[in-house]
Amino acid sequence: MEMQLDPMTDDLPLMANTSHMLVKHYTLDLDVDFESQIIEGIIVFFFETGNRYRKTSSTSEEGCQSQLDETCGTGVSEPYHIPVTNLSAHSSKTEYNDFAVCVKGEKDTSDKNGNHSNREQASGISSSKNCCDIENHGSTDFLLVLDCCDLSVLKVEEVDVAAVTGIEKFTRSAKLTDAAKEPGNLRNQIVHELVTLPADRWKEQLYYYTCCSQAPGCGELLFTTGTWSLEIRKSGIHSPKDFPHAIRIWYKTKPEGRSITWTTDQSGRWHEERCGHMDYPCRFQNSAARLQAVIPYRVFTPWCLMESCKELVLQLIPQCLSAAYTTLGTHPFSRLDVLIVPSNFSSLGMASPHIIFLSQSVLPGGRHLCGARLCHEIAHAWFGLAIGARDWTEEWISEGFATYLEDIFWARAQQLSYEEEKGQQELKALLRWRRLRDEVQNSEEELQVLRPNKENTGEVSESGASVVKHGLKAEKIFMQVHYLKGYFLLQSLARTMGEASYLASLRKFVHKFHGQLVLSQDFLYMLLEDIPEQKESGLTIESIFQNWLDTSGIPKPLLEEGETWKECQLVQQVSGEVTKWIQTNQRIRKSGKKKRKQDEVVFEKLLPDQLVLLLESLLEEKTLCPRTLQCLEETYKLHEQDAEVRHRWCELVVKHKYGPGYGDVEKFLREDQAMGVYLYGELMVNEDAKQQELAYKCFAATREHMDVSSAKVVAEMLF
Repeated sequence: MEMQLDPMTDDLPLMANTSHMLVKHYTLDLDVDFESQIIEGIIVFFFETGNRYRKTSSTSEEGCQSQLDETCGTGVSEPYHIPVTNLSAHSSKTEYNDFAVCVKGEKDTSDKNGNHSNREQASGISSSKNCCDIENHGSTDFLLVLDCCDLSVLKVEEVDVAAVTGIEKFTRSAKLTDAAKEPGNLRNQIVHELVTLPADRWKEQLYYYTCCSQAPGCGELLFTTGTWSLEIRKSGIHSPKDFPHAIRIWYKTKPEGRSITWTTDQSGRWHEERCGHMDYPCRFQNSAARLQAVIPYRVFTPWCLMESCKELVLQLIPQCLSAAYTTLGTHPFSRLDVLIVPSNFSSLGMASPHIIFLSQSVLPGGRHLCGARLCHEIAHAWFGLAIGARDWTEEWISEGFATYLEDIFWARAQQLSYEEEKGQQELKALLRWRRLRDEVQNSEEELQVLRPNKENTGEVSESGASVVKHGLKAEKIFMQVHYLKGYFLLQSLARTMGEASYLASLRKFVHKFHGQLVLSQDFLYMLLEDIPEQKESGLTIESIFQNWLDTSGIPKPLLEEGETWKECQLVQQVSGEVTKWIQTNQRIRKSGKKKRKQDEVVFEKLLPDQLVLLLESLLEEKTLCPRTLQCLEETYKLHEQDAEVRHRWCELVVKHKYGPGYGDVEKFLREDQAMGVYLYGELMVNEDAKQQELAYKCFAATREHMDVSSAKVVAEMLF
């Protein structure tokens, strides 16, 4: 009879006959239905004969035990469990077609709680007390007893592990007898060999566990469920040695099950909010996708760059993907291909669904530029692709967010400490502030406005037609005002809210608006809802439009920010190095052509962004001597640095007409065309014959394959 236990007073019964059979490994494939509060799926168990049966050796079993010892080797280790869950095979929708409720030819018996049993009613099996008569071998079928509570078991079957491709390597033992070659014994032998593999072959073992768990069934097993156990038997099998060592069980949990609690989260939601977009296979509603920190990725590159990509890009992609997932959650796309594009590509990178185009210019000079650019393009998966601008003039929604998130992702990919992250971001902010300052001084005012259509933004004609303001101006492609002003706006909002709260709001925005086209106010309305107290201090959508989006020039709140970043330790370190170089240049000028002994100056090692700031600062000096430039190049090996550093070096070479550096300029104009456009202008403005000849030479060599907009802008500079 079924045991009646009082949960308030009685002990929890563990009824599994572990002395006879041990679970050595299991694999799970589950599907969760939040609405019905049921978890449904399949579990595959891999067994090994238990200790008690191994050690029992009676006269009547001597022959059997001898064979067992021969096939099972020496001893049995303690059981261990490594769950292998393949969640990618199913969505949150229930789509199982293999859930047979009863065995063909057997009577289906089902209790009121949904338990199913294909046990023969005349078997006389009622509990685990007489489940296995080891001492009276052969008097009754062996029962495998598993602890089980509040589950509806639908089907149990033996797994044909012998059908797995390549599994024959586990059956080549010369010790196998004819009896062991019987199908059932052969399958058990395979499982035994698999579960007893040495620890140093764990990867191979895990691979075959997965393969075996997906092998076809080879016969259903009789089972019955009780309150505390699941009992399984195979007709005619009288000992654990002969019982199937790999079985598959289909089951469901019950909403009232005592082992699972269904509850709401801290926000009061018990499931994800419904998506607001049109119907498509959305990863934000896919339970497997929500757990995928690193999506599958590949890199496509010409052979000449293969080694660089192996050493750099392939190492960085998973770090950057994981950092992005940590920040924003579910990856909007299921995979990522990275294509390394040649020198005539018009930018350092571009993102499309499932693919990133990455310029070869990011490969030289170490991890920094490549990693930061990867992070920028990965950020576009959320901002630019999963969420797009309803009005194309509002490209800051894509580029501003990607520029801001680039720093967050890259800091997390590098696993920086808080102080390191803060220092690098302040240094980067200063560099961007300087770049924005230069751009607003050297570009048309109307091209500096992030929302040029203002109150008409997002409006279209009755037919749906619209225009992209200034969309055909070639020089607009090379401007970074949308990147920079957008970045500084988002940084300002983050500083107001606190970074943690701000990033939480970004995740909320992504969950609400993915798959949709938005306007600036969609984001700003939602953000200000999260910080209503800021309305009292004047932070409103109208003030943000006025200060940041609808006017040219540097936004008023940003005018004084440049001074604060100069106090950063990394910036102060650069300032000290700039002073050393200015003093070195003065000493060299005073010494004239005579090379007199001087006290050796020790220059500190600098980060790539620090080198950029150093060279930009030296560009502000009126004159630098050739020997100073030579020393500068040798000290930092500038020709080996990343493209951002080499670009500033080329500017120094051009400004000071440093002949030995012209080779570096030519190489840059040929191989880094995405960044070299404005170098042509600098070569022409000096009205130096050699420099102009260099400009004409490089343009003639690259013009045919150059990006159309780039060629147009350069031609206007040269002719």
